[in-house]
Amino acid sequence: MKFQDTHDNPFGSSTTTPKHMISKVTLLAILVILILAITPLWYPLLSYHSSSLLKIKQKLKHTPPSSSHDDNSNLPSTYVERCDIFTGEWVPNPKAPYYTNNTCWAIHEHQNCMKYGRPDSEFMKWRWKPRDCDLPIFNPFQFLEIVKGKSMAFVGDSVGRNQMQSMICLLSRVEWPIDVSYGSDEYFKRWKYPSYNFTMATFWTPHLVRSKVGDPNGPSNTGLFNLYLDEYDEKWTTQIQEFDYIIVDGGHWFYRPMVFYERKRIVGCHFCLLENVPDLTMFYGYRKAFRTAFKAINGLEEFKGTVFLRTFAPSHFENGVWNKGGNCVRTKPFRSSEAQLEGTNLELYMIQLEEFKKAEKEGRKKGLKFKLLDTTQAMLLRPDGHPSRYGHWPHENVTLYNDCVHWCLPGPIDTWSDFFLQMLKMEGMRSAIS
Repeated sequence: MKFQDTHDNPFGSSTTTPKHMISKVTLLAILVILILAITPLWYPLLSYHSSSLLKIKQKLKHTPPSSSHDDNSNLPSTYVERCDIFTGEWVPNPKAPYYTNNTCWAIHEHQNCMKYGRPDSEFMKWRWKPRDCDLPIFNPFQFLEIVKGKSMAFVGDSVGRNQMQSMICLLSRVEWPIDVSYGSDEYFKRWKYPSYNFTMATFWTPHLVRSKVGDPNGPSNTGLFNLYLDEYDEKWTTQIQEFDYIIVDGGHWFYRPMVFYERKRIVGCHFCLLENVPDLTMFYGYRKAFRTAFKAINGLEEFKGTVFLRTFAPSHFENGVWNKGGNCVRTKPFRSSEAQLEGTNLELYMIQLEEFKKAEKEGRKKGLKFKLLDTTQAMLLRPDGHPSRYGHWPHENVTLYNDCVHWCLPGPIDTWSDFFLQMLKMEGMRSAIS
């Protein structure tokens, strides 16, 4: 530590009589004592994002129920550390996976990579290691204790549903949920964990705003969609007010051709190839869709929960686009030095951050909490985690032949639950010391 010049008196007074001067040694001793006494009082004021060197550990009480198929000695530490958990590298984890495609019924067929013959298994044996701390592996007992009596909604596209199914599989070591859905629609499901009175639900809204198919084929044979960028998608906006946690996501559907409407009128499009309709690019629609979605949440009168934005998870098509030979055949993660967020991926990510910050500012006025579940960098480094051609039998005629968008289960997105639980624990720490 660099001290003031010895001519300066830390007590703010001065004297010209040497016999009244306090010795330099005494001054230094007093200063050190003051620093040691005052520093702990500043901990609650330190910013989470700017304090990668500050690590506060708190032992959380937890008593896991007995289970004949679970080895509690392998559960991760219950210590919580503060750091930037989203910056780091993938490192080997020989203990993974924590479930299999045979033990979890929640895996959708097109993400059941081992069932359909994927020959390698190393893609399941990695964990995320933040640069400045350790990220504990998801502890299902801890998680269910924290969310006891609460509810959580996944709002977005099929990658969001992929995330929910991963969490169901991870929680299966403790308890299986029961189906409490209001109907039979697979796009809108509700699951309840009776022992913990915890409910999770998924709301299918690939564009986040009201949309409909304008042409089932469209310019690229993937459909042309009409997006009403200033109108809420009431299939989810009228249902989420009761939830304690909302996890919002969106991305890959915005690559498809779209026509943009505002105030009931066409204002432009993305690759619609319609005469006299300006191409505003996908980024225009993406920004407006997130802005409207966040506006809908902030406008809910009774909502008092926490909103998480789960950031864009890049696809990994190589040697062509999805319908022209593109594939993802790598079997190991990238190092952070080997892949860079750029181009379209970077633009989509930055739009999310910008709209998130605006929504967070507005939400704060109402006492709402917005949190960034920043999975983009971690998932950019996982080209090995997609189903590729192992989401169906070879003879089946499917639309997405090589799936480099969704994620195998078990697989890399199990780490999203690691992130999420860590965020809940850090939030608990902040509440405890505030």
